[in-house]
Amino acid sequence: MFFRVMDKARIADLVRGLSTEYEVIGPVAKGERFTFSVIEDPADLRLDFDTTILPPKKFFFPPEERMMRFRVADNEVVDDEAFASPRVLFGLHPCDINALLLMDNVFLGEFEDPYYKAYRDATLLVGVSCSPRETCFCNAWDTDEVHWGFDIFLTDLGDRYFVSVRSVMGAELLDRHVETSPITAEDTAEFQAVVREFKRAFPAKLDTSQLPLLLDAKFDDPVWDELGERCLSCGACSMVCPTCYCFDVRDDLDPDQRSGERKRVWDSCQFSEFSAVAHGQTFRESRASRVKYRYYHKQWGYLSKFERVLCVGCGRCTHACLADISPREVVTALVEGSEAR
Repeated sequence: MFFRVMDKARIADLVRGLSTEYEVIGPVAKGERFTFSVIEDPADLRLDFDTTILPPKKFFFPPEERMMRFRVADNEVVDDEAFASPRVLFGLHPCDINALLLMDNVFLGEFEDPYYKAYRDATLLVGVSCSPRETCFCNAWDTDEVHWGFDIFLTDLGDRYFVSVRSVMGAELLDRHVETSPITAEDTAEFQAVVREFKRAFPAKLDTSQLPLLLDAKFDDPVWDELGERCLSCGACSMVCPTCYCFDVRDDLDPDQRSGERKRVWDSCQFSEFSAVAHGQTFRESRASRVKYRYYHKQWGYLSKFERVLCVGCGRCTHACLADISPREVVTALVEGSEAR
């Protein structure tokens, strides 16, 4: 990794330059919220955003994705090629970059997913620093910083960016499309001061050190019944989560009934039909059991395999939940023995 400094006014030059070679996707305003979208005009790029409605996982694991076309009579696959056009995801916060690294363990691990891999290989990542909001708790999982997994990372120093370059391609694109300067001792000192201030801006840090042991001990804790009473099983938490990866597979036939296409679509463990099997049996029939399963998967099951929890503390689920269920409150209830409110 090496470092440079870039004037903020140069961001438009960088975006325009990247657009000559790649599709550039970044955060844009959508009413009072923000969403990742294709950048047609550099003026639309909003690097001062708090968070986006949906996470960047939608560009690697789309809400609805065609996997193949098939012919019924021949029982033959017609087209199952995984393809993605070159693109740059511009403006990812550290938590979202860390979320993609967690998703890589799932889709590029023991069983490699060709569709996810095609999107991942075709995409460059440009990260940007952020300011924690009230619902953020990424510092609880050490995902408030990112040290790898990106090509370029921009830290806001006020009138300029402290630029961390992680890949050869990132360095080449930076040199090709925008003017930067070598860092000075003053730049480094200001960068360190900004990082320290960022750390201090978080709400009190959650103590998660004993959480895996507590989950073992509190499998039948009343907190799960209390959460089940509140949960609406709407699945909003899963839809906005940057690390939820459950999906359903559907075959849609064409009107002629001779051919069709297979799709995968996002699914949620909070849906009542998610754990339904033959003969009307359901493994997790109660809402309480489904809420509990989600937390045990993220905070215990994934941890046991990959030594990381499957949460980055972005706070999207807290904002989206119609029942005001917050992971921060649930973890606090488990650690301190209080109600999840």
